[in-house]
Amino acid sequence: MEDQASELRAMFGKNGSNTNTGNTGTASNKPHKTRIIAVTSGKGGVGKSNISVNLAIAFAQTGKKVILIDGDLGMANVNVLLGITPKANLLDVLNKKKKMSDIILNTELGIQIIAGANGFSTIANLTDEQRDFFAEEFTTLSSFDVIIIDTGAGVSENVLRFIESADEAYVVTTPEPTAITDAYGLIKIIATEFSNSQIVMKLIVNKVHSADEGKRIAERIITIVAQFLNAPVEYLGFIYDDSVVTSSVLRQKPFMVSQPNSKAAMCIKHIVGRIDKTSVKPTGGFSAFLRKIIGKK
Repeated sequence: MEDQASELRAMFGKNGSNTNTGNTGTASNKPHKTRIIAVTSGKGGVGKSNISVNLAIAFAQTGKKVILIDGDLGMANVNVLLGITPKANLLDVLNKKKKMSDIILNTELGIQIIAGANGFSTIANLTDEQRDFFAEEFTTLSSFDVIIIDTGAGVSENVLRFIESADEAYVVTTPEPTAITDAYGLIKIIATEFSNSQIVMKLIVNKVHSADEGKRIAERIITIVAQFLNAPVEYLGFIYDDSVVTSSVLRQKPFMVSQPNSKAAMCIKHIVGRIDKTSVKPTGGFSAFLRKIIGKK
């Protein structure tokens, strides 16, 4: 595993220059494959949505076409972090009132977003007609290079449906004991209850004060998971406990834009760089994503 602390020091030495731009040309020579990432957490308050937003922006800064979906169907807040008031959201598509193209919002940040559906109960309650319409509308997103789904926190059915449908699940935790316990609980559900799942699980440790702290927490979780669940989990990286994160939330302007040379931004850039160096594991592609999201085999 690459030394994130060493790479971050090198990045700071280059005044925050984007080291990922070289990946774009390479990717253009490969067949198009949409990378579907679910960013999730076992509990709220760990910074999951903020990480989702800034990851999306960092991917876009490498030249990729990115869409961020607020998959929290109970307490959607991605649009709040961006200071955007949507006129329509995912619920309008679920209820067949809008097409997907009607609710996609362009931003000045190089990404597009789909607002969440506050108050929606469960995807499992959709009628067959609604499922078919929803699946058909989702196919319009297949042209994106990266789809990031910011799931709700916890283990509700909607959250688990989005996670199971993705290629990769990025589980966000913090040094708090409750966050660590809840992260393990979520990983346990993914590892034991998803039938025939090939999803790749990766761990992001947020709000750390040192690289050693992030590595120590990740190794603790990964060791326990390996011992009791026999499931592979990869440590993707850490994000420093940086004051610019709080200020960017209050200003509703992501720190990847407002403070691109900050410690937190450098960590996000490093994580995206690591992701870019790995290929998407074959999981059935976009069609498999659609089947899983609507509950069809």
